[in-house]
Amino acid sequence: MGATDPQLVDIGAADERLVDDVLPVLRQLRPHLTAESFAAVVAEGYPQGLRFTAAYLDGRCVGVAGWRVLASTATLRKLYIDDLVTAEDARSAGVGRALVAELADRAVEAGCSVLDLDSGVQRADAHRFYMREGLTISSFHFARRLA
Repeated sequence: MGATDPQLVDIGAADERLVDDVLPVLRQLRPHLTAESFAAVVAEGYPQGLRFTAAYLDGRCVGVAGWRVLASTATLRKLYIDDLVTAEDARSAGVGRALVAELADRAVEAGCSVLDLDSGVQRADAHRFYMREGLTISSFHFARRLA
């Protein structure tokens, strides 16, 4: 990848680029997603505020952020990042940094007090990146799978 800044593009719920461009990159983080399951998530999530911003280099989608602004008793208003992924062959080219910076700017513009995301405990490389970008480990996240 070159040293150029990625072009960041918001991809709407009805945009064909969701499946053509975003899904292949997103599947590098979420391999369980199919075109059908992704469409279902978008259909349900978009009215709830789910948005996707894609990063393009030389016309190719190389990064994706799925995000939303949420009200919360803990933080009042936050921008939550559901997904942040850079294509494996585009890592260390500034794509993730550009997406985080853009979302931080949007969070401030939206009156948020926090930029927030969860990351699997096994993702040590991602954790180093998040810390370099000024995110800290602020809590434990607990989950229980349901049948």
